[in-house]
Amino acid sequence: MKKAQKGDQAAFDALLRRHYNQIYAVCRRLAGNEADALDATQEALITLVRRIDRFDGRSKFTTWMHRVVVNACLDELRRRGRRPVPTAVEEQPLAAAERPVAEVVADRLDIESALAQLPGSFRVPLVLCDQLGMSYEEIAQEMDIPPGTVRSRISRGRRRLAEVLSGNPEGPGQRHTGEKP
Repeated sequence: MKKAQKGDQAAFDALLRRHYNQIYAVCRRLAGNEADALDATQEALITLVRRIDRFDGRSKFTTWMHRVVVNACLDELRRRGRRPVPTAVEEQPLAAAERPVAEVVADRLDIESALAQLPGSFRVPLVLCDQLGMSYEEIAQEMDIPPGTVRSRISRGRRRLAEVLSGNPEGPGQRHTGEKP
């Protein structure tokens, strides 16, 4: 990291190669499709190269990197007029490793589909918190909204996600029959 900050291209190349998969995974979750994720990843890498001198060491490099990547990805999507559609692309948890692969994949597809049904105002904070592990304060800074609004949106988003996953996409008090009205 220190060598990369001092202009050592080989060190910077090694640093980006080491974190590329993680950078792409963040962009994939936020962009929601392969093409946008690849474009956003490219923009994030460019931003990291341009801003490496701003890393001051007060946090872990990966924490700083995530913030830069999320901002670059969201900026790229805003420039294109696209809304982020997070997906459930992430490392497989240990508990899931013990389950049949087909079951794990089915669960991830269900979550991805349910997330896609949420409004962006709920979906983005949920992904940033639950999939990227960002704090409410970090999310508030990223989205330029108060921390209380982040808490509310995450809470309401989780409730709505649970409703969709339980087969009740209309919300509380509504019975989902599977038929269209």
